[in-house]
Amino acid sequence: MTRPSLTKMAASLGRLCVRGAVWSRTSGAALPLGVRVLCTQPPEQFDVSRYKEQPWEYLNSEEYVERYGARAVWADYRRNHKGSIPPQKTRKTCIRGTKICGNPCPICRDQNLGVDVRNVKLLQQFICPYTGVAYDATRTGVCRKQHKRLVKAIAEAEDIGLLQVSVQHKDITFGDYSQDHGAVTQTPPPPAGPWYSWYEWQQPAEKEIVKLQKLYKPYWKQMKGEQ
Repeated sequence: MTRPSLTKMAASLGRLCVRGAVWSRTSGAALPLGVRVLCTQPPEQFDVSRYKEQPWEYLNSEEYVERYGARAVWADYRRNHKGSIPPQKTRKTCIRGTKICGNPCPICRDQNLGVDVRNVKLLQQFICPYTGVAYDATRTGVCRKQHKRLVKAIAEAEDIGLLQVSVQHKDITFGDYSQDHGAVTQTPPPPAGPWYSWYEWQQPAEKEIVKLQKLYKPYWKQMKGEQ
């Protein structure tokens, strides 16, 4: 049979395979199960969520060693950009609904990498060994959404004790907190006169006191017992 004849025959049948059932465009009803001429069973997809409950097991698997080896997951990542100057900020997110951008970040490109508080080996790859602070997103290349998740997971892991926190050690000399220190002296006694040399109490004149009393007399509060 020629190609045009096959096309006409397929158009005349007008059948669609939706969710394992064969439908007819003309009648709008399901055809018998025996009439599955143009419908084939979809292949079983690879289960990408087998590490969803325990994401730390992926880092111990042979698949991870074959893909990354002993390097960090972001070590070989390079983002595509226009021009010779790379962008100053990473993208907001790599996955918008069902659409995935081109060249996603190291976390979004591998669905087996799960950002979790218990996934200590993954979190350690994003922490500077000298300062103990998480790397900036511009260095690791992760999107800002994944960077916020990483920073939050690192902080929670440090709080519950899964990650070590480096605290700078400082020797305390008890001489700094004793009375023997040279900068510590006894408080001098108060002077005999006024504390400040420029301040001295001056009694106002009697005329000014009587004038103020007449001015504020309507606003005085009468004491109990007075009429």
